[in-house]
Amino acid sequence: MPQLDFASYGPQLIWLAITFAILYLVMARIALPGVGGVIEQRRNRIASDLDEASQLRGETEKSDEAYRATLAEARAKAHGIGQETRQKLNGEMEAERAKVDAELAEKLKEAEARIGEMKADAMSGIKDVATESATEIVKELVGGRIAKTTVSKAVDQVAGK
Repeated sequence: MPQLDFASYGPQLIWLAITFAILYLVMARIALPGVGGVIEQRRNRIASDLDEASQLRGETEKSDEAYRATLAEARAKAHGIGQETRQKLNGEMEAERAKVDAELAEKLKEAEARIGEMKADAMSGIKDVATESATEIVKELVGGRIAKTTVSKAVDQVAGK
């Protein structure tokens, strides 16, 4: 094998050095700058993407804050509308209740007046019945006639008039 021939070591070492030098120059001047450029582009792209992501996060947070503020405002407005409607309905119910109470009070007065009239009619009818009954009872007990006016006065005294 020629690689193991000690006589050819010198030229092999020289060619090895020349090949490495050429490869080094080619890599240093052509390949590595291209790879370095790609790496730098990737680094710049990553930094740009991170900056953009940070900016978008900030915009998202602002949008989220605006959304939450709008939502809170809408809730407050809905609560206000609900409260206003509740108060309006309570007012209407109170007005209706007052109206119904007034109508019931009026009907109660009318009913009490009718009851009073009916009671007075009944009492006057009772007075006549009591007078007649007392006259008949006295007639049966005493055996004689008694004046209706006398019996009427006695019934009035007993009735408390």
